[in-house]
Amino acid sequence: MCGIVGFTGRREASPILLEGLRRLEYRGYDSAGMVTGTGNELHLRKKAGRLAELAKHLAVHPAPGCHGISHTRWATHGGATDRNSHPHMNAANDIALVHNGVIENFAALKQQLQSAGVLFRSDTDTEVLAHLISHYYQGDLTAAVRQALALVKGTYGVAVMAKAEPGLIVGARLGSPLVVGVGEDGTYLASDANALAGYADKVVYLTDRQLCALTETDWEVRDQDLSPVSVSVSDIAAFLGEGDAERGDFPHYMLKEIYEQPETLANAMRGRLESDSATAHFGGLNLGAQQLRQIDRVIMTACGTSYHAAMVGEYLFEELARVPVEVEYASEFRYRNPPMDRSTVVLALTQSGETADTLAALRESKRMGHTTLAICNAVASSIAREADGGVYLHAGPEIGVASTKAFTSQVCVLTMLALYLGRTRHLSSTQGQKIIDDLHALPEMVRKALECHDRVKEVAAKYADAKNVLYLGRQYLYPVALEGALKLKEISYIHAEGYPAAEMKHGPIALVDENTPSVFLVPRGNVFDKVMSNMQEIKARGGPVIAVASEGDREVSAVADDVIPIPDVSEYLQPIVTAIPLQLLAYEIAVLCGCDVDKPRNLAKSVTVE
Repeated sequence: MCGIVGFTGRREASPILLEGLRRLEYRGYDSAGMVTGTGNELHLRKKAGRLAELAKHLAVHPAPGCHGISHTRWATHGGATDRNSHPHMNAANDIALVHNGVIENFAALKQQLQSAGVLFRSDTDTEVLAHLISHYYQGDLTAAVRQALALVKGTYGVAVMAKAEPGLIVGARLGSPLVVGVGEDGTYLASDANALAGYADKVVYLTDRQLCALTETDWEVRDQDLSPVSVSVSDIAAFLGEGDAERGDFPHYMLKEIYEQPETLANAMRGRLESDSATAHFGGLNLGAQQLRQIDRVIMTACGTSYHAAMVGEYLFEELARVPVEVEYASEFRYRNPPMDRSTVVLALTQSGETADTLAALRESKRMGHTTLAICNAVASSIAREADGGVYLHAGPEIGVASTKAFTSQVCVLTMLALYLGRTRHLSSTQGQKIIDDLHALPEMVRKALECHDRVKEVAAKYADAKNVLYLGRQYLYPVALEGALKLKEISYIHAEGYPAAEMKHGPIALVDENTPSVFLVPRGNVFDKVMSNMQEIKARGGPVIAVASEGDREVSAVADDVIPIPDVSEYLQPIVTAIPLQLLAYEIAVLCGCDVDKPRNLAKSVTVE
């Protein structure tokens, strides 16, 4: 979500801060700002809107100085306005702060400060911190930040400057990522190592309740009692996203990432399939064969698109490995107290590795003594570091806010995990080898699925004016129906809902009319005839039907108004192949509606607040 970039060194800070923020744009934001320092002066510049608005403002009103902090904000408290943009300052304008996260007790703290005569200039929770730090400041910024944060309930990643201590930046984290960068020209602070690529050579990831103090030539990390702590310094290259983050010839990142899926699926499988033993292999699970056999139950927890991937995982694990699975929204699971015995494993799915609810669910599970695993795309993210074991997707940077390649890679990894668990239990080597052969063929099947793009464009042009769209599938394809509906909602702002196809007659069928298209996922499989009957129910009520079906399926063509063909694959791989046309359909409709495909309104790539 929000992004932080700080720099103190021997170069002008403003260009470095602006470029760092550009690299974090994909996370989603609605305002941007920075403060720089020269001598005993702080120069505040901030604007609502895209980063381009801040760049225009800086062209007219430059921010001089060789140290500064900057921020892109995703609004939580207060609207997206100039005055609510970060950085925020105290009343005397001699302390400046940027903040990721949420201060849950800000209302009580604000009331106390207002009672003491403090005047507030924004509607944010963050401004409370600026005034608290000012209250405690007596010439030692690190001590003042520590004292102020001791009063805070919530999450934070902060960067702070004081006019009286030029060249110093103090940072702190609790539940919101923060990384120190070390380069030839100075030191850096950021919420994501990708912001520091090309600037820093080494990085240090802060852990919760740690503080850091940066100067142009030195840095240190301390605990919450301000005692020095030993930290691990690593090469930054190990933590940067893999792959090309440029759009190339594609008009949008989202379309590029849709077309990258044959390669990202191959990357997810590389080195993990073993034909000799007809199984999969994962080096990072940190679980032996005996421990795997003792797993009696898996709880998968996730949010958004990752939740839909987990739902597919439930079908995969139960069919291929015969392991009972429950899928939980992380935002709900973190506050529940479900009965779980020691043989239950909690598996967290996340693209960013920083999703606040998923991280909290994982931490609660660890606190209760359960083995925790993670499927994640972001190396060195909080969830990747805190889980007992896990699997990286190796999907490369996903810049489009609406996830595409991360979803299919998650499902691919879940398929391999189900194979791995199944081979420790009941799956024969013949069955295991069949799954491996199918997986090896999967990238080519996805390439063939992408050939439906021209047909999708025709369908999109026909239905781009729809106000409501229904997505329907059964078994493995019910979660894909949910994901297809989510994609359309996210980037075109058209209302869409996904349902199990048979559930239509239990209420949602009341929505069907000639202006409400229904997208059916109906490739050949065990429930094909059942889904065809559900499709007839929609047709009988005058509803337009768009069918995603096996190539050349005349039975579907005889009923559906429009058919989008996909290649035939085994049922457990259909979620990956059927997701492709749904991603393209959402994309093409959003383009026709004139929407900002890569940066949909109100959304953020990495949701680091509850």
